[in-house]
Amino acid sequence: MALGTIGFVGVGKMGNPMAKRLIQAGYELVVYDRDAAAVADLVAAGASAAASARAVADAAPIVIASLPSPQILEAVVIAEGGIIDGKAIRVFIDISTTGPRMAAKVAAALEARGIASVDSPVSGGLAGARNGKLAVMVSCPNDTYPAVEPILAIFGRLFFMGETPGAAQTMKLANNLLAAAALAVSSEAVVMGVKAGLDPKVMLDVINAGSGRNSATEDKFPKSILPRTFDFGFATGLSFKDVRLCLDEAEAMGVPMVVGSAVRQMLCMTNSLYGPDSDFTSMVKVVENYAHVEVGKAVEPAVVKAG
Repeated sequence: MALGTIGFVGVGKMGNPMAKRLIQAGYELVVYDRDAAAVADLVAAGASAAASARAVADAAPIVIASLPSPQILEAVVIAEGGIIDGKAIRVFIDISTTGPRMAAKVAAALEARGIASVDSPVSGGLAGARNGKLAVMVSCPNDTYPAVEPILAIFGRLFFMGETPGAAQTMKLANNLLAAAALAVSSEAVVMGVKAGLDPKVMLDVINAGSGRNSATEDKFPKSILPRTFDFGFATGLSFKDVRLCLDEAEAMGVPMVVGSAVRQMLCMTNSLYGPDSDFTSMVKVVENYAHVEVGKAVEPAVVKAG
């Protein structure tokens, strides 16, 4: 028995497995994406296709969006002919990473039309999306939360950040900055060790048993860097966008981001060299290229001769 109809706009890498979890949970799903293949995959899984984002909002009282940038979110949701003009929509859930200022702008526009706005970015990558193990940050009016809680719980563990529009976005930006920073500095540390002749696997064992352990050394290096697959599941372009957005928001608040600026520059270089569609674990390649070594291949330590 179907639990009700939910709309889903943006069913790419992250949206696809999340949409499939809703279908498996018993919801009727209406989907739209500019990528016809992405829509076809979900139709094969039991969803219905809509001709536009507005058509999704004409068919479903609750619409979820997973979109790549604040600008695209604004155009798809609150521009004329967008989701805001849908006949059926009563609740909008944004699981994208678009920043607190855009979240507040969207919430104000939707509220003026009697549509509740739920800011709910997620963290945990593709594996978390497939397995329902994401961290789901939520900010919305208290009286809206009970209606969306069982839906969002299908995606993972919920963290209610408060009623202020954009509060969950602020939390997500802080988290993504830390994730990118851990990867950047771990890349430098491990490449230095490899250049000196250390075995990178042993390095990671030591780091993860000590005070240097972090999400990159525990997860990204073993899974995607040491095996040279670079397939962790988060695009360089998206990570670059998130860190830029974090720094922009911090600047607007008057918060210095000295280390964050260095992380942004590292992502800028990775984006330029390997493209926005590369996996963000490609960040290590930037350091490798300068050092002339490759993580995964230990080298003989340099011999320093007396002068």
